[in-house]
Amino acid sequence: MELSWINPKEYSFNSLLLLETFQIEWMFDEDSWLFNEPDWQEMMGIALNGNPHVKWYLMMRAPSRREQIETICQNAPNITDTQSIRKAEVYILTSIDDFITYTTPEIMDKVCDFIIGWDEQHLFDLVDLTNKRVLDVGAGNGRLTFSAAKVAKEVFASEPVGTLREFMRQKIKNENINNVKVVDGLITDLPYPDNTFDVVMSGHVMGDNLMAEIDELTRVCKNNGILINCPGDSKIDMVSSNELKENGWEEFHYVGSFGKDVYIHRKYINK
Repeated sequence: MELSWINPKEYSFNSLLLLETFQIEWMFDEDSWLFNEPDWQEMMGIALNGNPHVKWYLMMRAPSRREQIETICQNAPNITDTQSIRKAEVYILTSIDDFITYTTPEIMDKVCDFIIGWDEQHLFDLVDLTNKRVLDVGAGNGRLTFSAAKVAKEVFASEPVGTLREFMRQKIKNENINNVKVVDGLITDLPYPDNTFDVVMSGHVMGDNLMAEIDELTRVCKNNGILINCPGDSKIDMVSSNELKENGWEEFHYVGSFGKDVYIHRKYINK
């Protein structure tokens, strides 16, 4: 997804060697909008044929997409000049600039609007985290995690991207934070038993498979616990979520630091 956080021309195509299996599977999913974008398959084929080590990595990391990758490469025009290959690389890097940004979380921490523009008081106004056991799902660089850790008893940061997990672990070490644990995990497959957390929170994560995601968040949340959806401020207007409201979430609105509409949500769990 093009978010314009970075200049893809400054990144090597080798950045794809840091992608996770779930990211590769999504990129080469025949039903995904990206896979069906005009010119995307041709440009990917040119770029991979010019970087066979990247092609090998993608197929090994996501064997379920081996056939799609092979077909794309076979169907691509025979391009060998360096300039044309680099043009294809930049096209692909731009098409997944969110994934590429995650490979350099120290840069992400400084350029992403929902990080640099956000005031943690919006989280604290939604929920009292004092002495609570908290799960942050899709924790990213730890925006919500480290704010919650200031008052919570313990915070578990679930994040499926390895570079982001290591960024958070380094921050924990550098700042001697003793109540945060970083773990791997997808929003639809969280590595915790039922009824584990007082508060389960996320931001910029829900939406690909909303009902399955809500079910999984609810599963790991205790009875009488709270679910929180707290995205950061954005340079574009967010929209109200009828789906969340229809499923029992309270919705709150504020105008963010960039002058754009932001919507955040809360749901009390009764099992």
